[in-house]
Amino acid sequence: MQKIIVLLCAIMCTVSAYAQDNFKITVKDKESRAALEGVTVLIKGTNTIAKTAANGTAVFSSMPTGSQTLIIRNVGYQEQVVTLNFPLKQTAPLEILLAASEDELEEVIVSSTRTSRSIQNTPTRVETIELEEIDEKSNMRPANVSMILHESTGIAVQQTSATSANASIRIQGLDGRYTQLLKDGYASFGNFASGLSILEIPPLDLSQVEIIKGPSSTLYGAGAIAGVVNFISRTPKEKPEFNFILNQSNVGQTNIGGFGMQRNKKFGYSLLAIANFQKPYDVDGDDFTELPKTKDFTIHPKLFFYPNEKTTLIIGNAFTKSDRTGGDIFVVKDNVDANHRYFETNNSIRNTSTVDFSYKTNELDLLRIKTSFNYFKRGIAIPDYRFDGINYNAYTDISYLKNIKSQSLIFGANLVYDDFKEQNQLPNLAKNFTTRTAGLYAQQTWDITEKFKLESGMRVDFVNYFNTNYRKTEAFALPRVSALYKFNDKWSSRIGGGLGYKTPTLFTEQTETFQYQNLLPLNQVKAERSYGGTADVNYKTAIGEDWIISMNQMFFYTQISNSTILLQDASGFFHFGNTSQPVRSLGFETNAKIIFKTFFKLFAGYTFTSAKADYLPLIRDIRLLPKNKLNLALLYEKERNFKMGLEGYFTDRQYLYNNLQTNPFWEFGFMAEKVFGKISVFINAENFTDTRQSKYKSVVNGSHLNPTFDDIWTHTEGRTFNAGIKLKL
Repeated sequence: MQKIIVLLCAIMCTVSAYAQDNFKITVKDKESRAALEGVTVLIKGTNTIAKTAANGTAVFSSMPTGSQTLIIRNVGYQEQVVTLNFPLKQTAPLEILLAASEDELEEVIVSSTRTSRSIQNTPTRVETIELEEIDEKSNMRPANVSMILHESTGIAVQQTSATSANASIRIQGLDGRYTQLLKDGYASFGNFASGLSILEIPPLDLSQVEIIKGPSSTLYGAGAIAGVVNFISRTPKEKPEFNFILNQSNVGQTNIGGFGMQRNKKFGYSLLAIANFQKPYDVDGDDFTELPKTKDFTIHPKLFFYPNEKTTLIIGNAFTKSDRTGGDIFVVKDNVDANHRYFETNNSIRNTSTVDFSYKTNELDLLRIKTSFNYFKRGIAIPDYRFDGINYNAYTDISYLKNIKSQSLIFGANLVYDDFKEQNQLPNLAKNFTTRTAGLYAQQTWDITEKFKLESGMRVDFVNYFNTNYRKTEAFALPRVSALYKFNDKWSSRIGGGLGYKTPTLFTEQTETFQYQNLLPLNQVKAERSYGGTADVNYKTAIGEDWIISMNQMFFYTQISNSTILLQDASGFFHFGNTSQPVRSLGFETNAKIIFKTFFKLFAGYTFTSAKADYLPLIRDIRLLPKNKLNLALLYEKERNFKMGLEGYFTDRQYLYNNLQTNPFWEFGFMAEKVFGKISVFINAENFTDTRQSKYKSVVNGSHLNPTFDDIWTHTEGRTFNAGIKLKL
């Protein structure tokens, strides 16, 4: 009998010990008391990690005895550390309240898919460049967003002028006309207005950049064959914020800018103002500028009205004036003589007025009306030739978002009017062109299960485009589908595809290189059509308490039919025509990110692109496109104190338009920033190994009076050092 009693006591003690080993913790938002899903809870000094479920609770099946330290982490919240002695009796889960971090890091919400979902729950593949990286890149180029895009995997900034540094962007190796640039969802940078687009978008007021790669016409209509880049502005909060920047570089660039914002219950505002000055810069001593003499200015005020909790009205007006003069440096410096007369000037005025009205019909549903009017005037001049044009663009979009159980439904319609007029030209040679588009669209995002989410959409566009030579009306049905599957907390995959189209335009990377000289108006040219898609696999894990590793492997394919190609007749005039032979772009991107103790971050990105045009003779590879690119960046950051980074980029050989191949090259950069309270000081050494095209061959050919220029395939200005001061109030 005594042995039985001892055995029962042993069993009871074992059960009791087992119950004490099961430990529950519930994590909530400190302010709203809402349960937080996906919070990481780890036991310090071990590999034991748990994540909170939808109810905010995480469960540890066994806890080591003795004193244990728990670390609770979640993006956008201050980390908490709790020390407890185990075994520990629990009658209810331990409740932890997380406070929002001072930096207000929030869950990444994307707006380019129109649903305003978190990026983790969006079936469409969206890449985001967040505020921290934007802030870092704006230290390098406060004047424009070229550096932000240049250093992103799968995106290339293509310089189109040797003397004035004009540039466009390419996604997946396709010409810049196939990428649609948006500012807060407004398409104000298409056709003629795209010529100086990325050079006239300052980054100082941006909160996020969203990139959708692959056909996206279902979302935004014409021009989104290669993808969409949406620059998202910051919105005011009750706590006022004022940022100022002063920057100076060794190549003669000076930037002075400021951004401020604030709101109360009924009213808010934001204001961006920046001025950029560039002295003419000739690094190789050939008497021709690698960087033009530049003066540009941007001011962008926005007013926010909140009549009630359901209604928001935003009114904005962005104005940019830019004057750029490159060419023979003696001419640029006003020393014209018989031996020095070549120049290239670009003078532009861009004004965009926007109105954005949104009304919550209930807690989950939203009616939104957006309208914009864009005026863009540009003049280009070289000796004995001048091109002047004005582009008017009007855009109106009405949409309704309806959320029901596990589904988001969007219905909408839009109207687009785009009109280009060439000035000071004979009527039969004027490149005038008008496009009018009416579109209807619908989209469904369906959370079929917790793991499987599906997004499908359809757009129908009716397009009428014309000039004095011809008029055409076409209809486009543009279906799209994307799916997200979450295998577990570490693995997920997205796949999607759709159709796209691009209406005819004279304004491409090729025609930009010769300032549209001897270019005939469009005649009987039809719209281009495309299909394609992307597929990717994502992996993210934590190793111990110090390491976080994430990887993304993406594959892409796009085919363009009825593509427009530039031709030249026997008289030397250029014109566009359609070809029945397709353009294909396929490849993959590999991205990896490693974080150690939140202080060290290593980024690596590799892009393989094979883009071919079947209409090209002999060599079918798309020109000025490297098959292989590698991006590397190592960053050390101590929050609100100090950060420094080292970057390296490899670019493979490229085919030029003369069928020759370029050399592969590396470029390296270094940056550092130190924070002293509200003031920070930064320095940058971009391309400090001085990679530049003139080291391989002179870019300028012929005489000073009648020069010709090679295709631009790498840096022309060489190394750049800059330093500045930022003030945050």
